[in-house]
Amino acid sequence: MLRSIATTGRGMRAMVIANAAGAAVSMAFSAAGLLSPGLALSGGVDRVTPLADLYAQLYAARALPLGAALLHQLLISRTGRGLVPLLLVSGAVQVADAAIGASSHNPGMTAGGTVLAALHLGLAARLACSADGVGPTGVPVPEAT
Repeated sequence: MLRSIATTGRGMRAMVIANAAGAAVSMAFSAAGLLSPGLALSGGVDRVTPLADLYAQLYAARALPLGAALLHQLLISRTGRGLVPLLLVSGAVQVADAAIGASSHNPGMTAGGTVLAALHLGLAARLACSADGVGPTGVPVPEAT
């Protein structure tokens, strides 16, 4: 039997909203870094080199489409199919971002990546363990055949 999200347990809606907000923030930081690569550097704008500009472009090429796909799955998709693998990939990317932040002594990148990884991987785990057939946006999904 399919149930609404209201009966799937406390906090699911909050987790979905937090993940959507996290994806949007990640996309915003990516766009800001694309416009001004110095924002990501701990030393400031005076250290921007062509390689830093290239890095910002490469980061945006990954972060913007991944964030958009995650937002779509969280907020628009009526089935939620594919959300768990997408959350796992997004979580893995954020773990890597946190590690890069730690190795480059960038506390904002470390903290942001860690929080977003916890959000994405936490929701993925909760959805993967859920056996009630409810999609992440509250829309009941057909049972697997």
